Amino acid sequence: MGAATDAHDLPEPPKLWTVGEADLRLEGLRELLPRLRAWAVRLQAISEERERLATFWGAELTAPDHPDKGLLDRLDRETETLHGQLDTAVHGLHGEGIEVKDLDAGLIDFYGLVDREVVFLCWRRGEPDVAFYHRLDGGFRTRRPLDAKSRGPLPDVGRRTH
Repeated sequence: MGAATDAHDLPEPPKLWTVGEADLRLEGLRELLPRLRAWAVRLQAISEERERLATFWGAELTAPDHPDKGLLDRLDRETETLHGQLDTAVHGLHGEGIEVKDLDAGLIDFYGLVDREVVFLCWRRGEPDVAFYHRLDGGFRTRRPLDAKSRGPLPDVGRRTH
């Protein structure tokens, strides 16, 4: 293949959210985030159970006739399923221009625009709406409140595509 790249081969830039659009998307995220967190917690518990079994049984655990081999196989299948679900959900959010920063804290960032600069519109579980932002190279500790001008007009709900 040559060095030329077709336009359809280039990655799409993330969606830039208005604060109003992000606020509307929070309803679905408030339902999704606890599920993602539960999957992550279960994955941690499975990892700990596998470690316990491996520590107790050692290399014997993987023998085809081992009494806990069936349990190990079930844990492996559940791990694969949960990883797939988690990866699919997080990848889908990323495709929308939403970054999952911390499942424990329920911390989400939306790509947005403030004063003509691409920033992260920042929301954390328990907050009523998106009211903060930070630079892309910053983080939660550097977030600042959005002013009324940055909040902008409310979106036309009939035009939403997500």
